Amino acid sequence: MSSEQDNWHDPRSTALLVLADGLVLEGFGLGAIGKAAGEVCFNTAMTGYQEILTDPSYAGQIVTFTFPHIGNVGTNDEDIETVNMAAVLGACGVVLHSPITTHSNWRSAKHFDAWLKARGIIGISGLDTRALTARIRDKGMPNAVIVHDPDGCFDVEALKREAAGLPSMDGLDLVPKVASTQRFTWDETTWEWPAGYGKQVATSRHVVVIDYGIKRNILRLLAGTGAKVTVVPPTTSAEDVLALKPDGVFLSNGPGDPAATGRYAVPVIRKLLDEKVPTFGICLGHQMLGLAVGAKTRKMHQGHHGANHPVKDITTGKVEITSMNHGFAVDRDTLPANAVETHVSLFDGSNCGIALTDRPAFSVQYHPEASPGPKDSHYLFARFAAMMESQKPPV
Repeated sequence: MSSEQDNWHDPRSTALLVLADGLVLEGFGLGAIGKAAGEVCFNTAMTGYQEILTDPSYAGQIVTFTFPHIGNVGTNDEDIETVNMAAVLGACGVVLHSPITTHSNWRSAKHFDAWLKARGIIGISGLDTRALTARIRDKGMPNAVIVHDPDGCFDVEALKREAAGLPSMDGLDLVPKVASTQRFTWDETTWEWPAGYGKQVATSRHVVVIDYGIKRNILRLLAGTGAKVTVVPPTTSAEDVLALKPDGVFLSNGPGDPAATGRYAVPVIRKLLDEKVPTFGICLGHQMLGLAVGAKTRKMHQGHHGANHPVKDITTGKVEITSMNHGFAVDRDTLPANAVETHVSLFDGSNCGIALTDRPAFSVQYHPEASPGPKDSHYLFARFAAMMESQKPPV
């Protein structure tokens, strides 16, 4: 045997993804060292990994990217979606096919691996992510434990027991983990070349945002309509919202089971609807509006996560390419007569939008602010602004 063969060693696994059914996937650790637990989903987006991992709607989830080359454009301080830049909110783990390459982009300020470490996100590479995706499509989104140890020392049996004992996403209210606890205002507008993000110079209306896990770019687009934007915690009473004299109320995105969050959110929304305050909801906010009018939500088999989801706007007949991130959906069969379906997924026909016939309120399941089209869905913010103007009393 040659000396070259004597020196050959298979690389040692430094990370594991242990599914609740006992399947153990070995790979190579990246990002933070340690252990995290959550529901494994897959995301089909080819870009936007930094926005995805910092989206508060991904709280309690481990994101598997189907696109193999993640991290190649590095990271920066502008593409974070959590309102609090220092807060470690969003996905708790990330699963990649290929190792992270050297970053190459004029906006890059930090290597993706260093960024993951700084944010405490545990990662694993070297997995067949397409096979894992196929498994999720067949069997649904499993709970799992992801662990990274540079020495490769794992108590596999203990990890299997831990993964098997994790609670289902059904019934979990994760909003308190990601939402703001204090009221604040927002005046930053969208990014424009070459100046970057802008600032409001004047406002003509007032929007109160109920924060269930709000994303920064939603706030920018709301501010871009000329609205003064005030963000309030998710448990704010209807009386306190109305005391701010809003021209409109926005129901934000967020994580977890909408029925669980609805226990305290729905009564507030119903009172606001009774006052006929113009209302617009996105993602979890869409589900909250549906629950508030008497519809039900259901857990999806694999969910919708990606930036290439076609949605038809039934009111115009147009198709838009949307970004989605949700594991629950409004059950259209439970919608009351005063809630008209306005948008539908062209992937699986699931409900993606409603509008009320007796109240100035509408919502969509997808993320128009995420710009996958890139601006296919920005008209929704203009619709909201027009709705607020139409409801203003004559001067």
